[in-house]
Amino acid sequence: MLDTSPLTAAVERFADRLRAAPQSRLQQGAAEVALDLARELSLRAQRLEAAAAGAGDGAGAAPARTMPDAGIFVVGDQLAVAGLDLAEALHGAEAGAAGRAGTRGAQDGTEAREAQDAPGAPDAAKAPSEMLDEAVRLVDQAEAGALR
Repeated sequence: MLDTSPLTAAVERFADRLRAAPQSRLQQGAAEVALDLARELSLRAQRLEAAAAGAGDGAGAAPARTMPDAGIFVVGDQLAVAGLDLAEALHGAEAGAAGRAGTRGAQDGTEAREAQDAPGAPDAAKAPSEMLDEAVRLVDQAEAGALR
């Protein structure tokens, strides 16, 4: 099972720092950086969930929902929710990948190439562990930039 604790720890650390940050720091751009990150993590989770539901090809898929700007004082909570959603979606993606690998058997990999080439599915070719590492890097970079 994929260990998403590095992502949840990084997200919780950044969210806690945002919750404790003074209003002036949030207004100087920390809240904007955090909201952008929360929106990105949320979109990644939605893409993974859509792919797991079989809507990864875009046919009949619901449009991605954008996290609203609810104000600078709740952005820490929004980030925490988006990070946890992504962690859960990564668990689902890993379980789905394991299931597909078990049923694929000796196929020639055509499905994997088709998923990689599918428009609007840039993460389809990445392993869940790669997506996890990338998300942790995004959180660390955003935190460093927002709360220097």
